[in-house]
Amino acid sequence: MKSFQSLLIIAFVLLSTNIISAQYGNGGYGNGYGNGYGSNRRMNSAMDQSRTQDKPKEIPVEVTVGKIMKRIQPELILDELQVIAISNILTESIKTQGMLIKAEVSQDEKIKNITVLSETTDRKIMELLNKDQKEKYIAMNEEAKNPKKSKSKKKSN
Repeated sequence: MKSFQSLLIIAFVLLSTNIISAQYGNGGYGNGYGNGYGSNRRMNSAMDQSRTQDKPKEIPVEVTVGKIMKRIQPELILDELQVIAISNILTESIKTQGMLIKAEVSQDEKIKNITVLSETTDRKIMELLNKDQKEKYIAMNEEAKNPKKSKSKKKSN
């Protein structure tokens, strides 16, 4: 009977130390020191997750073009051919702009290149518009560049 009790006590002690050891991150990998393979892997994966969360997801070009088209199509009253052509121009322009921003040149050079790209894009779009649409497009661009001035003009009218 005594040997049975001592065997039971030993089994209880061994099981309880194993459970305690696992709770402190020694899940069999650390050999009882707490800095084992298992705990390091968990810490590294947590660090990797925090790094990936810091980096914002890039919005797809198609989504951006869709938002622009949704805004300008009703105002300019574009036909389907114009919608397709302008969408293609904007897609190409936004992709080029992304490359210009990522290019390793000075800030002044980036601004200059993006300004040239913007002017080229506007010129291509203007070629596709009729006279009324051109006037509205120019007005929309002015409003986008100077939002405060356009609001004050609307209030005075």
